[in-house]
Amino acid sequence: MNLLFGRSVSLQLRLTVAVVLSIMLIIGDRYTSGGTFVRTTLNTLVSPVLYAANVPYELFNVGAESLNTREQLLQENQALRSKQLLQSEQLQQYQFLLKENVELRALLGASSRQSNARQIAQVLSVRSNRYSHQVVINKGTIDGVEEGQAVIDELGLVGQLTQVGTTTSRVLLMTDTTHATPVRILRNDVSMVIEGIGKINLVQLAHVSHSLDIRIGDILVTSGLGGRFPEGYPVAVVTEIDRDEGLPFAKVYAEPIAQLDRIRLLVILGEGEQGAVNES
Repeated sequence: MNLLFGRSVSLQLRLTVAVVLSIMLIIGDRYTSGGTFVRTTLNTLVSPVLYAANVPYELFNVGAESLNTREQLLQENQALRSKQLLQSEQLQQYQFLLKENVELRALLGASSRQSNARQIAQVLSVRSNRYSHQVVINKGTIDGVEEGQAVIDELGLVGQLTQVGTTTSRVLLMTDTTHATPVRILRNDVSMVIEGIGKINLVQLAHVSHSLDIRIGDILVTSGLGGRFPEGYPVAVVTEIDRDEGLPFAKVYAEPIAQLDRIRLLVILGEGEQGAVNES
C-alpha cells in the first residue's frame, strides 16, 4: 500500500496537499463552530497535564512565601511589642507627672519645675561581679557632673554617679548590693525602698509587711524621698511575692525596667531637677 506522504510522492505534491488542508482548516475554523469545539476539547484534555507540571513551582512559591511572611510577622511583632512597652512606660510616667503637677499647682500654687540641661554619656567599660555592679562613663568634672547625680537610660532608672574624675566617672547600678532606691507603687502611691542583691536582673524590696497592698505586675517609680532621685521615673516591676507568715516580712522581688545588662548610652539628670524635688 502506497502512503500519501510516502517516498514515492514528490515534495511538490506534499506541499500542495498541506497548503490545501491548512486553508480548509482556517476557513472551517473561521466560519464554523467545529474548530472552537476542537480547541476547547484539546485544552480540557491538556489542562490536567499543565496543572500537574506546575505543582512543584507552586509548592515552592507557597513555601517560600510562607517562610518570608512568618519571619516578617515575627519581626514586626517583636518591634511592636518593644514599641508598646516603651510607650506604655512613657505614658505611665506622663500620667504620674501630670497628676503631680495638678496637685502641686492646686495646693501650693507652685510654678512648673525647671531643670538644667541633661547630659548624654557613653559607657566606656563595665565593672561587674557578684558584689559590685558599676560602669564607667565618659563624663567627669570638666563636664560639670557631680557625685550623687541620678542616671537613667531610655527606659528607666539606672543608678547614680560615684567616684567622679576629671574626664570619667563611675555609675553605681541600682542592682549593686550597696545601693538603695526610695520608690513608690504607681498604682496606690505606697512608699518603700528597693535594694540591690547582686543580681543584674533582680532587686528586693526591703521590710515589706505581710498586709501591704502590693501585687505582681505593680510598677515601681522613684518617690523623690531623700532628694537623690527625681520623682516619677520608672524603676522596676514586681515579679515575685512570698508571704511566708513564719518570717517577719514578706519577700518581694522586682525586675529593673532599665536594661542594665546592655546599656550603652545614659542620661545624667541635672542638679536642677533634684533641687526642684527638694523644694516641693
